[in-house]
Amino acid sequence: MQRTSAPVHVIGGGLAGSEAAWQLAEAGTPVVLHEMRPAARTAAHRTGDFAELVCSNSFRSDDAETNAVGLLHAEMRRAGSLIMRTGDRHKLPAGGALAVDRDGFSRAVTDAIRTHPLIEIQLGEVPELPPPDWGLTIVATGPLTSSSLAQSIRAATGETSLAFFDAIAPIVYRESIDMGIAWFQSRYDKAGPAGTGADYINCPLDRDQYQAFVAGLISAEKAEFHDWEKDTPFFDGCLPIEVMAERGPETLRHGPMKPMGLTNAHQPSVKAYAVVQLRQDNALGTLFNMVGFQTKMKHGEQVRLFRTIPGLEKAEFARLGGLHRNTFLNSPLLLDGTLRLKAQQNIRFAGQITGCEGYVESAAVGLMAARFAAAEAQGEAPVLPPLTTAHGALLAHVTGRLAVSGEKVQDFQPMNVNFGLFPPIGQPVLDEDGRRLRGNEKTQARKRALSARALRDFDGWIAESRRAAA
Repeated sequence: MQRTSAPVHVIGGGLAGSEAAWQLAEAGTPVVLHEMRPAARTAAHRTGDFAELVCSNSFRSDDAETNAVGLLHAEMRRAGSLIMRTGDRHKLPAGGALAVDRDGFSRAVTDAIRTHPLIEIQLGEVPELPPPDWGLTIVATGPLTSSSLAQSIRAATGETSLAFFDAIAPIVYRESIDMGIAWFQSRYDKAGPAGTGADYINCPLDRDQYQAFVAGLISAEKAEFHDWEKDTPFFDGCLPIEVMAERGPETLRHGPMKPMGLTNAHQPSVKAYAVVQLRQDNALGTLFNMVGFQTKMKHGEQVRLFRTIPGLEKAEFARLGGLHRNTFLNSPLLLDGTLRLKAQQNIRFAGQITGCEGYVESAAVGLMAARFAAAEAQGEAPVLPPLTTAHGALLAHVTGRLAVSGEKVQDFQPMNVNFGLFPPIGQPVLDEDGRRLRGNEKTQARKRALSARALRDFDGWIAESRRAAA
């Protein structure tokens, strides 16, 4: 493949930026990767490594047949994703999910990026959108875009608001959990890609304990907002646990604290009213994060209240929960179909700043932005992934192709990939005898049909992209 003499600049070394840099370099396109850490820190990052996981260590479901996230995993693997390859090499037990050793994962991504011969790394903050003489550029600064760059984006787009809040969950030292009360089990004993079906630590609460816990969440002292933060909304898919509690006393036990599919190993005949789950967070198994327990409570309140959970009475925390301000674009209004900024078309955006939500979705948008930029760098027209694929459905949401997403531009909000974004299967879903399916069987069969179609079409997209680049 002929290489372009001019490099593509990638701003941001998170999951999307790392994936974008890798895809460009693997396509034979030189890359200059800009990362402001460690010289400039954010409210959530701890290291200067690329692709640092600042919230959960889970890439969520790895089921490629009946889960849209697992399908996205499968498509990314077919596209040579660095993020998925590294995640697979550093996976941890997590039931049906793909969870990774966060430190090992980010170090391995960093090593891959640093040793690629076509990737040059420049450390230091890029405080504003680059000028046209930079050439092709991908901005993948993520939800923690610096305030100066965010202001530059506002000035270029005319947008007045680019923010929502996200929160991170606490991490507990495994040795401080009382396993005489807690037990290991995955929900419904489901084994995942690196698991045994007993991958989560479960802490049971009876009705009185649960009700006292919910009351404590609601009354706990919360982190105060700056004046400029007060009108910033939360992303509904990652609400602080105390915000969920405020929505109703039973909300949590139908959400992150649901007891379904779990049997107390110490008291099999006693059904828990609610359960707190903890998932392994590092390869050594010494750290476990509290699943769904992102919070904006003050640290002292977190320690006090979380130690009322049975099994966590003596819990020691490697990290307490926190709150950070995220940034995203009104992408359907501001970006074209290949993620270019309409007001400055040498610039593409990628990752969570585009309005996708989730680690894997962020990396997938980085993958697409890179492939579009690589094609453009070689003088070829970018080939879009079909709408029937997970990548195409996610791109349609981000860029506002309303026939698929049903999204109104003025109501645009961050979203995870899901089967609701896919074009429906045109024909009825039938069983082996040709009879129409009903209920859950129909739902699962429909998902399998959507996934099978997606993988066929994605393979076709990869093949077409290779022919165009040849």
